[in-house]
Amino acid sequence: MPRHQLMIPFALLCLFFLAACGDQPEPVRIDLTLREEQASGERQPVITYAYLPQFSHTVSFERHHRLVQYLSETTGLNIQQIFPETFHEHMLMVAQGKIDISYANPFVYALTAEHSGAKVFAKIVEPSGEAAFGGLIIARVDNPDIRSLQDCRGKRWIAVDQFSAGGYLFGLGHFMDNGIRPEDFAEIVFAPGPGGKQESVILGIYAGRYDVGTVREGALELLKDKIDLDQITILARTPRYPGWSFAARAGLADEVVRDIKKAMFALDIADPEHHLILESAAMRGILPAAPEDFDAVRELVRRAGLE
Repeated sequence: MPRHQLMIPFALLCLFFLAACGDQPEPVRIDLTLREEQASGERQPVITYAYLPQFSHTVSFERHHRLVQYLSETTGLNIQQIFPETFHEHMLMVAQGKIDISYANPFVYALTAEHSGAKVFAKIVEPSGEAAFGGLIIARVDNPDIRSLQDCRGKRWIAVDQFSAGGYLFGLGHFMDNGIRPEDFAEIVFAPGPGGKQESVILGIYAGRYDVGTVREGALELLKDKIDLDQITILARTPRYPGWSFAARAGLADEVVRDIKKAMFALDIADPEHHLILESAAMRGILPAAPEDFDAVRELVRRAGLE
């Protein structure tokens, strides 16, 4: 089996078999009985909101707590951010209906939407001003063996996660477009541990443990105060694809989705209060979205053999 497929078929099988078992630990204990209709005066149902853990939980919280607070105050809903430990756990919880509002990359959305019944309803405008983003292929600037993309053959590649868009899928597609197949690498590994995987890739390259890495646009800036970014060179920027999106779990009440959409679409970067919310979340706005907006990502998934 090609290296790029690695454990993906097994992981996807686990995702949907385990969804039936429901025996995985949750990062935050949620009383799912609170979803039932409750009499006036009783505790309001919790609407769970989760950011796919591409960064550490601290970064995920710092980026989105203002948005979550705004949505709660504007809609009157009891929205709480929860923190899955891994990409796989996030996908599992979507399949189990334990995440009401999922904020995820387009690769995860393309893989899980059909099976989980989650419905995309919004997409973000990236800091670049586009509703699209790309990945970066990076190396140490002083690595004498890597001066161009073609030099990556036979080298050790560290990627963010097997379900990462900018940190794996987009880079894989760009390598393939340039005639470099997964089997051409000496090794392909994914960043270990829960959360913080973008940072782990960058630090792995910085420390010289790996030759080439792939991260999403904007990830390098997270470490600008911790490492000397002049020691990192960008070998290539991948094509840009439809960006991160918001999806509602199957069965979430239409009126809940309607109110959240209304609040999201009302955010205006020109409003000083909204500017802080959006800037903190690394967005410039939130737009309506439909499943067909992500067809280019689905096509890349098929071309890369990752279905």
